[in-house]
Amino acid sequence: MKIGILQTGYAPDALQLTHGDFPDLFIKLLDGQDFDFQTWRVVDMDFPTGTDQADAWLITGSKHGVYEDHAFIPPLEQFIRDIQASGKPLVGVCFGHQIIAKALGGRVEKFDGGWRVGRFDYDFGGETLALNAWHQDQVLDLPAGARRIASGPMCENAAVVYGDSIFTIQPHPEFGTAYGHDMIEQRGPGIVPDDLLSRARAAADLPLDAGRLGARIARFLKTKEIPA
Repeated sequence: MKIGILQTGYAPDALQLTHGDFPDLFIKLLDGQDFDFQTWRVVDMDFPTGTDQADAWLITGSKHGVYEDHAFIPPLEQFIRDIQASGKPLVGVCFGHQIIAKALGGRVEKFDGGWRVGRFDYDFGGETLALNAWHQDQVLDLPAGARRIASGPMCENAAVVYGDSIFTIQPHPEFGTAYGHDMIEQRGPGIVPDDLLSRARAAADLPLDAGRLGARIARFLKTKEIPA
């Protein structure tokens, strides 16, 4: 089964040297599932010619905001609508979660509560999953027909499904413990307030449920089984 990865940004240079780029993190998360992968760097205007170029699709995170004026955003929004019309499975994470919401009629803005950084517990319908977060922006209003399936601290719309073919997540299942550590130390200082970095450091070694969510993403890509 071929998974098309739509890359919407690049990991920080220092982290790429150690961990690889964003598509590499997802390939590692979904290892062992008999997937083949192809990446299109849509952030650089490298787009697929159509939705039939992959069996299922995944949109990565990005440093960009979905409301910013970047050339790749309008055609990406149209491609999202094309994927939805095709009925093929689509997963979005962080920026991917947000751009799908925007493309389908939702509202995304900088959250007035500020940054969410590090490990948080998310409620998936009574089941708690611990995942790493790294964002200021949030999906504040869901598109018509969207259904929230998970919430977290100061992040109401943490995971959303659209019909039976789109599943999106605000936190990062692809960010494991080591990556989370390096984000805190190499990306955080001077960008994230010190008190939030201290909180993230204090929780950085606690276990994560990234593998559990990764397995659900894989199952969704294969079968469109709703994760919650």
